[in-house]
Amino acid sequence: MNIIGRRRLWFVISLLIIIPGTYSLLRWGLKAGIEFTGGQVMEVTTAASQADIRRIFESEKMDDVTVVSSGGNRYTVRYRQADGTDTTTVAATLKTNLSSIGAETTSFESIGPSVSRDITRNAIISVALASLVIVAFVALAFRNTPPPVSPLSFGVTAVIALLHDSLALVGIFSLLGHFAGVEVDSLFVTAVLTVIGFSVHDTIVVYDRIRENLKRSTAEFSIIVNDSIIETLGRSLGTSLTVLLTLLALFLFGGETIHYFVLALLIGVFLGTFSSILNAAPMLVVWHNRKLRRIARKATKPVKAAKVPKKKS
Repeated sequence: MNIIGRRRLWFVISLLIIIPGTYSLLRWGLKAGIEFTGGQVMEVTTAASQADIRRIFESEKMDDVTVVSSGGNRYTVRYRQADGTDTTTVAATLKTNLSSIGAETTSFESIGPSVSRDITRNAIISVALASLVIVAFVALAFRNTPPPVSPLSFGVTAVIALLHDSLALVGIFSLLGHFAGVEVDSLFVTAVLTVIGFSVHDTIVVYDRIRENLKRSTAEFSIIVNDSIIETLGRSLGTSLTVLLTLLALFLFGGETIHYFVLALLIGVFLGTFSSILNAAPMLVVWHNRKLRRIARKATKPVKAAKVPKKKS
């Protein structure tokens, strides 16, 4: 099985996954939930239907109303009230109207614009910081890799692979937000960070086998990498399949409140498995080959002869 020899094919497939989502992200962005834009969340318990609950909120001119079942007769309602209106007064009016359909309000929370900005900033910092720490950790962990393989190449290619997973996942949810109205919230950020961790874990399994084989074999680097991928393939696929089956059960039978969170994990684990096997290790070979070409060019570069000063007659 020549996985490394087909690396251009894997790179093209990755581009085909990333490009539509990136286009959507640049043109339409993400459909942000109230955690990022500000708004109100109300938990209600009632035997009435979701349509009845939505009608109460829309009759009071609430914007972006979403009603999600939390299991049983419990519902989570997210909405945005009009600017300039008093939050306490609006909430009291809604509670009174909800009581007319037998609904009881169990909790209420209002998220202001300043809080939502803090959440957005912290989410971006979390992803950026996680990427930097991973580069440093992987480079340090593989510092004893036999030369001429660079320890830094392991860290950089691992982060490129996880950024591939993150960008593809965010792009897919941008498409879902535009065409299906799917919102992203703080749980989505949690899913992205979880996918980053899973992607790096899977990649390090392959990288560790590459390092061990480098110590035992004198074959070409690309052959060693290809053999290492094949040797760890069963373990990688087995681990991913177990996680995917568990997530699939949660997606099918879990509550509606975690529906899109689990969907993000399902997509992310699939992408992480793909990138750790078919992107990260092949990129390592590309990095190594370019390094060898640079060394070869320096070795064959003609040395200019020093000029001998002419003697004055």
